[in-house]
This record gives sequence, structure tokens and C-alpha cells, in this order.
Amino acid sequence: MMKKICCLIVLVAGLAFVGKCQTTVDQNEGQFGIESSTMVKLYAPGDYGSKNWRIPAVCTLPNGTLLAVNDRRKNNEGDLPEDIDIVYRHSKDGGRTWTEPAYIIQGQGYKKGYGDPALVVCENGDVLCAFCGHNGFWQSTPEDPERILICRSRNNGKRWSKPQDITSLVWGENACNPICRNYKGGFIASGNGLRLERGANKGRILFVAALCRKSEQVPDNFVVYSDDNGKTWKVSECAFKGGDEAKVVELADGEILMSVRQHGARGYVISSDGGVTWGAQGTWPEMTTNACNGDMIRWSATDQGGKRNVLLHSIPNSMNREKVSIFASYDEGKTWQLAVEVFPGPSAYSSMTRQGDDLGIYYERITDRGCELWYQQFSVTDDKPEN
Repeated sequence: MMKKICCLIVLVAGLAFVGKCQTTVDQNEGQFGIESSTMVKLYAPGDYGSKNWRIPAVCTLPNGTLLAVNDRRKNNEGDLPEDIDIVYRHSKDGGRTWTEPAYIIQGQGYKKGYGDPALVVCENGDVLCAFCGHNGFWQSTPEDPERILICRSRNNGKRWSKPQDITSLVWGENACNPICRNYKGGFIASGNGLRLERGANKGRILFVAALCRKSEQVPDNFVVYSDDNGKTWKVSECAFKGGDEAKVVELADGEILMSVRQHGARGYVISSDGGVTWGAQGTWPEMTTNACNGDMIRWSATDQGGKRNVLLHSIPNSMNREKVSIFASYDEGKTWQLAVEVFPGPSAYSSMTRQGDDLGIYYERITDRGCELWYQQFSVTDDKPEN
């Protein structure tokens, strides 16, 4: 049975939250507080017959249920081409209790596994889970490729379709974007995808792919997008040279902001046309961190009834994989401030979701035995006076 821990800022880590939140309050002339209310361990090494668990993704479904998806790395800690399953659980009480794990798709052996899930809820209520399969990213070749696959659920993640294989569309000799014919492998960054809510491209679905160049072991970022709830897909121009796992969020003016994994200052780039073409690359010196996957979501927007525009970004606040934290931006991603340290110890990948007035984060804690996956709920207060 999973271990459940409920707290109201009584742990030592919780005490650190208060100080960091107070800093945010002082700098923003109004309270934006984040306080932990529930922590639940969903998986630990050895649970359910699996040696390890990794790669969290979480979203809130149209009916308010939480959907948590991740890798079941049953034989070891390794990435593909190891034998990996993708599993899911639901919570109907804000993350306090969870259903037993069930499969989206099961691996069938070496080079026959699946991993790195990413989630998005379509405008019609369908849920898409994008992931990679078969060969590994660095080992991928046109003759023995890493696959890019998408499963769909039409009933809030209770049952899932057979995977749609979009590999040849995204990269390789038949890629829809001629530039992508110069790449030998690719995968979609795990965690959250994005559905646009503004302007002419309202309803567009976006995932960020990292594609490996044929000429060298270097990845570049492209956006894979759909305007028909995932039935058909297109690929953007190159968004970020030398990038890796990346996330996108829609800005209040309709532009798209991409945050890119790097070792050191976090990278970013902006699109003004719904993710098709991209501007100049930049970095955020205030978010200098380990090369690690994180998440970036919209917390509130004034054009959607919020008191102010707030973006949230989760990432280790260290040059090592430790101190997973949440940063907040009050100027649409121009600058970031530390809002809360989620976990003070070794920790890595994370995924966030808004659940009503609360914030949820699903993340990895690193132990001597391997990786544990935890879900943590935060109560958020944002009572900055309106102008």
C-alpha cells in the first residue's frame, strides 16, 4: 500500500516553504503564497514487482479527476531501449488516494518497450498520451528507429486506444518538414503538452520534440502540433538549436513561450504564430540549474478572470539533481522568482497541474534504492489587490 502523509506545514521542509513564500510576497506587493497540504508516495522501487519508476506526467481531467502517468521500469533504471511499461492512476479526491496502477501500454522486451509519457486534454475532452518506443534516442537510426507514438482516451483516461505511430511524419526521409529529414531519431518531452486557448489557433495541440541530428549526437527542438484534436499532425520550423526536453505555455498576448533543458541557465524562445516559427534563443540567468526536465504551466491570466498573470515553472534549483522547486513569473516569462522549494533532497523530473484553486506537482525523489514518485498538493493564495 502506498504511504500517505498529510501535513499543514509541520515538516522541516514545510518550514522552508514559508520563508520562500514570504520573499515572493515582499517582491510582488501582494500575497502569492504556496503551502503544502498533502504529500502521497505513489511508487517506490520494488512496488508492484517493478525495480524502478520514473518520468512523471500529470493532468486534471474535464471531470476534475487527476490522471498520473509514468514509466514502470520493471527490470532496471535505464531508458529505452530497455523493457518499460507506461502506467496510470486516477485520484478523485485531489491526490489523497489513488486507484491501483493500470497499463496504457506494456513493453514486450528489449527494444520493445515504451516510455516518457506526455499528456494533454483536447478541446473535445479526449486525453492524448504521447510517448516514445522501441529503440533509444541516442541509438536510433532510420533502419532501427525510436518511435513517436500517441494513445487516446475518450473516457477520462479509463481506456486507451492502440498507439498512433507518427514517427515517419516527424523525422526521417518522409518527414512533412523537409528540415526534419536530416535527423535520425526523436522523442516528445514528457510531462505536459499544451492546448491553446486564444486567437485564431484556439484548440491547437502542441508537444515539443527533441530530434537528434544525423551528423552528430546533438538534439534540436521542434513543435509537433495538431489542429484537429490529434487526428493529423504537422511539424514546426526548428525552435531551439542544441535543445533537449522542452515545455511550452501560451502567453496572455497569444504568443507561445518555450522553456528548454540546458545545463546552466535555462533556455527559452518565443513564437508569435502559434508555434510554427520561432524567434531568437535566450536564457534565464535566475534559473541556473542541472540539465533536467521540468514543467511550465499557466496559473492565472487576467483575461480569464485572474487577478494577475502568473506562470509557474518546476525545476531543480541546483546544479545537481536536487531541490526540486517551483518558480513564479509575474511578467509573462521575462523573469522568474523562487516561490517554493518542493523537496530539499535529491530529486529530478516533475510535472504540474492546476486542480481548482490548488496546485499539484508529481515528481521524482532519488533514493539509494532508486527513484520514488510523489504527488504533492499545494494550497495557493493570491490576494494581490486589483488595480
